[in-house]
Amino acid sequence: MITLKGENIYLRALEPNDLEFVYAMENDESIWEVSNTQTPYSRFLVRQYLENAQQDIYEAKQLRLAICQEQDFPAIGLIDLFEFDPKNNRAGIGIVIQKDENKKQNIGSEALELLIRYSFHNLNLHQLYANIAVGNVASIALFTKFGFEKIGIKKDWILLNNHYQDEAIFQLINKQI
Repeated sequence: MITLKGENIYLRALEPNDLEFVYAMENDESIWEVSNTQTPYSRFLVRQYLENAQQDIYEAKQLRLAICQEQDFPAIGLIDLFEFDPKNNRAGIGIVIQKDENKKQNIGSEALELLIRYSFHNLNLHQLYANIAVGNVASIALFTKFGFEKIGIKKDWILLNNHYQDEAIFQLINKQI
């Protein structure tokens, strides 16, 4: 089981008791834009997902971790590695935090820093990338704080409220490899 500890938070593997939290996050329409979700998830599907969440990143090609503030306390967010590509040593990275007050406490920064370190030092990844809507100023600020550079724009990539929006792709190269 993976547990990554920071100063104020820790990242841990998903547990069966995360069912209601993951269910609420997956069904929060306000974040569907960033999670690429289009339809609600049932508790049954989320339960099945959690039963298989222990799969190794090399098998599942993704890693989703719960962001927690204190030991044995409920999750307040999720951070993911997705589209894991061990041949080319890269993965996408995304983060979502549930409550606005948590966003103000630099929890996202600490979680992102922990997963970047894990990705580069434990998984030996060469690069991470993030897809961010150009209007998502908070996410752009978070990722650029850690050295992610905008490498391109996908025009009219996201359809939201009957309007297309551009999405930027940000990349972080591991300079130590």
